[in-house]
Amino acid sequence: MRAVVVTPKKPGSGRLAEVPDPQLREGEVLVRVQQVGLDGTDAEILEGQYGEAPPGDDYLIIGHESLGRVEKVMGGATGLSPGDRVVAIVRRPDPVPCRNCAAGEWDMCLNGQYTERGIKGRHGFLAEFYTESPDFLVAVPAEIAPVAVLLEPLSIVEKAIEQIKRIQSRLVWQAERAVVLGAGPIGLLAGMLLSLEGIEVHFYDATERGIKSDLAEASGANYIWAGERKLSHELAAEIGAVDIVVEATGYSPLAFDAMDMVAPNGVVCLTGVSGGSRKLEVSADHLNLEMVLSNKVVFGTVNANRRHFESGVRHLLEIEARWPGLLSRMITRRLPLTEFARAFERSPDHVKSIVEIS
Repeated sequence: MRAVVVTPKKPGSGRLAEVPDPQLREGEVLVRVQQVGLDGTDAEILEGQYGEAPPGDDYLIIGHESLGRVEKVMGGATGLSPGDRVVAIVRRPDPVPCRNCAAGEWDMCLNGQYTERGIKGRHGFLAEFYTESPDFLVAVPAEIAPVAVLLEPLSIVEKAIEQIKRIQSRLVWQAERAVVLGAGPIGLLAGMLLSLEGIEVHFYDATERGIKSDLAEASGANYIWAGERKLSHELAAEIGAVDIVVEATGYSPLAFDAMDMVAPNGVVCLTGVSGGSRKLEVSADHLNLEMVLSNKVVFGTVNANRRHFESGVRHLLEIEARWPGLLSRMITRRLPLTEFARAFERSPDHVKSIVEIS
């Protein structure tokens, strides 16, 4: 079958190749891939920053955001039938397992021996087929199939907002206003979920007005261009006290600005991964004072487990009902498998790239 592969840690090695068909085993299903979304993680793997091939292979099939259709079900596999549309969960628990993986919280693995499809130790989905246990597949209804490839990034946001609620149960608290840093796919999805909660949402992004501002405002949010405004107490005074900040850019200086500007008892959630070795001078004493005297919380989150994917299915249905067509508008580039490399071309009118395989 055809697949997009890399030689891990070798920049520029991404290529379309013929690889062996996956072998269907007892208790698994064969999935024909329909769509794969590509993101910054895939770009960094293609750049050679990280990525790990499965044992015995010298290549890694990339792609971790998927939508497929069940082709065949082997004996022992239950809960799915041929024709079902499915999205695959990315992370797999470690074989030890640690106490978190043993409890089904493999996104909170303690020892780092987990694997991730398309990223770490397991082949991904940017191929014509893959095999998987039903335990790691989530069925999606037909009415959201056109946008179900967004379920994996949405699961990241589902987890983030769940954790915000759990953390803030530490006090009497009612979130009224949120700032989302970055109007890329993760940021836009975060804004939509927060809006569904009845929270006033403001996006803060480095891109001038265009497709991102249009999408943000179509969901009822306010769009602030970073070229005109600094993330600061002055901005918070203008829009009102900010209870939640979701950082979705990976630009680390913004994280420190967010810690400073979030309101007393507020929470800052970091979802963006900061690459490189940027150094920054910060007002450490001031930030420490703000965090302590104002009861602020800053936490990071990554990946998701099954309940976040299942919650995402419900919210995709809600988003489609509330803002018909908005999710489809996020997909600004649809490409055939042979043109996968174009997914990473940057432009101000681009949000999300999807490779359509079948």
